[in-house]
Amino acid sequence: MDPSVGANSPSRGAGSVSTVPEAGADLVRRWREEGEELVQLLARVRDQVGGVAAFRLGADPTVLVTDPEAVQHVLARHADRYVKRSHRARPLIGDGVLAATGSAWKRQRRLLQSQFTGPGMRRYEERITAAARTTAGRWAGYARTGESFDVGREMRRFALDAIWRSLTGHPLDDGTERELDAVAAVAAVLPTLPADVADAREAVAGDLARIDAVAERAVAAARGGSAGPDGPGLLHVLTDAATERPEYTEQLIRDELVTLLAAGHETTATTLTWLFLLLDRHPDTRDQVLAAGDEGSAPRRQAIQALVHETLRLYPSAWILPRHAAEDDILAGYGVEAGTDLLVCPYLTHRDPRLWPDPERFDPTRFTTPGRRPAHPGAYLPFGLGPRACLGAQFALRESTALLEHLLPLPTVTFGSTPAKAAYGLTVRPDGPTPATLAGPPA
Repeated sequence: MDPSVGANSPSRGAGSVSTVPEAGADLVRRWREEGEELVQLLARVRDQVGGVAAFRLGADPTVLVTDPEAVQHVLARHADRYVKRSHRARPLIGDGVLAATGSAWKRQRRLLQSQFTGPGMRRYEERITAAARTTAGRWAGYARTGESFDVGREMRRFALDAIWRSLTGHPLDDGTERELDAVAAVAAVLPTLPADVADAREAVAGDLARIDAVAERAVAAARGGSAGPDGPGLLHVLTDAATERPEYTEQLIRDELVTLLAAGHETTATTLTWLFLLLDRHPDTRDQVLAAGDEGSAPRRQAIQALVHETLRLYPSAWILPRHAAEDDILAGYGVEAGTDLLVCPYLTHRDPRLWPDPERFDPTRFTTPGRRPAHPGAYLPFGLGPRACLGAQFALRESTALLEHLLPLPTVTFGSTPAKAAYGLTVRPDGPTPATLAGPPA
């Protein structure tokens, strides 16, 4: 990295510009020898060097970004300088809005944006609530019979039902649920697939065929006027767009549908699974949430939302955000050359003791007590930040809150066993099953 990059450009900051400090090669060597997760290496780099740090996995350095000011610079203030080159989920989602770039991304995001804010979100609230009621009814049955169930599976089932109702206007049926298990199956193996998209798709061709068949039927039903008992959904927005916008081909509609399915249920399901595991370790927290106010009251809702936010702090939906420097820039006083790869890591920013005192402690009051949460917008970014922040952030928060309003008053979740560690893939998820029963009387 050239220390002189951008030094004469007033728009890039003033004063001396230095090279991004680089972690010692021994950190990477130890990481390779010990076979640790990438996050362990990144944590060591951050601890040794700081919130903007370089390290080498190959010939060229990669820049790790965890400092909140630098995070905001990369993701929000200068998103045009730090771009997404591709998406690891492209074999699954194709050219959907998550993977799209440039002008195509702008058009696709503009079409969907209104569906996830204000009046658009209100259109889907009853569908989310209906999915929550369905799950609560199933859990009431588990409480009566003592039947064991897997919490992670239940959370995926709920989140998939909520997004399917919002997409199609229909509740999720058992057959569609079984077919869409293929979405989670592909997402789980994406980090291990070949780098070439065509080869990657070939490796999971069977699962992709199942997903494509579901998408084809859903699109055909939407085109045929089948709005479902809840009325038109997000899918109808896409099929209507195709009548006026030639870029919305059958393939792009499929890609957007699968993107919304994958992004709309996997991250929420993972967050909710972590939340119940955290409540298992901190049982007093559930009692405190329920004591915050009566059922349906604003104080209880705020306490539930704080519970969700603290879970997202520890296990953010987007735990790592790769970016690529499209042009020379100055970041936190350091010269960054065009072509440099960067890794913004919300997971480590959220666990920085300079920002979050006692960061490993689970404490939802960080989000209800004034002054406990860092004020800097780059310090808390579970859904990303800036123009490419997750479109469905408000959708995810509302469905998590709606479900917990229904489930927390039920008998306590008692786990038969819990995963020993986390798996860091597209999301950070519990690495193993989560069998449980519902014990005791309702709260």
